[in-house]
Amino acid sequence: METYSNRRVLLAQRPNGALSRDCFHVETVPCAALEEGQILIEAKCLSIDAFIRTVMYEEAYHGSLPVGGTLVALGVGRILESRSPDFEVGDAVFGPIGAQTHAVAPASLFRKIDEEIAPLRAWVGALGVTTGLTAYFGIRAVGCVQPGETVVVSAAAGAVGSVAAQIARMDGARVIGIAGGPDKCRFLTEELGLDGALDYKSDDVEGALRALAPDGVDVYFDNVGGELLDVVLDQIRERARIIICGAISQYESMESVRGPSLYLRLAERHARMEGFAVNFFEARYAEAQRELSAWLDEGKLVMHEHVFSGIDHFPDALLTMFSGGHRGKLIVEP
Repeated sequence: METYSNRRVLLAQRPNGALSRDCFHVETVPCAALEEGQILIEAKCLSIDAFIRTVMYEEAYHGSLPVGGTLVALGVGRILESRSPDFEVGDAVFGPIGAQTHAVAPASLFRKIDEEIAPLRAWVGALGVTTGLTAYFGIRAVGCVQPGETVVVSAAAGAVGSVAAQIARMDGARVIGIAGGPDKCRFLTEELGLDGALDYKSDDVEGALRALAPDGVDVYFDNVGGELLDVVLDQIRERARIIICGAISQYESMESVRGPSLYLRLAERHARMEGFAVNFFEARYAEAQRELSAWLDEGKLVMHEHVFSGIDHFPDALLTMFSGGHRGKLIVEP
């Protein structure tokens, strides 16, 4: 039987504040022999997600990664060997592959994907759990966006934000995106078809939002947290819905997370703020993926991709996420 080598990215040290390249170490090791119930996967596309940063802390919602451990990453790959009756060599699968070229793991952690519905990369992007599905359920199930409402999306040029904004637009809302820089704002209005965009780096965000949404905000899809959340809370309408999807502005220092100071706007305006995790909607994944796939086929949904080639560039992709140097979905092709 053929032997395989695995090149993987390890956590060399816990970051103290901002991520840096010396937090990571890359090594090559032989793949372990399969035990009963395991599969060997060759990684094809790895998803770069903000939650990866949070597992580098000693305590984390998604579990803490030990120093010296392989960085976590969801991804798609193809089975090279199988000792599971549920999978065959050549099957395409999705699951927790990790930041590595090859993974030996329990078959129960993975599920087959249908390449006839969408190509492999789409299963970590527009149809992916941490991207398309997160956006879909945030807008549809948590925000309950209605036609004619004003929806604001932060980090709207990113993976989740860009899909959430487009779904809200397709559902008949008037959508305003918040992003960093004029190029990203043009991307939002010219390529994604949003009704407006504001640049948090150079605009007077409070004033710009009042100009773009003079009657107030019905739904806010928040990926950023921090001061920006307070700016929007101050401009919500009665019965507004605040969707807490993420708070990337807070992930560099989880010990000093800042909550909203204007939370009383929720009481004053009979509004609600609700956080969610996509795994609570797992029973509805297939339903959402069918609709997302149809939108892709029809050209209604745009999924811009920023691709890094080679597993050695996994740290660079992660650093890019936190520097804001990308649009759409960050992907590593090992």
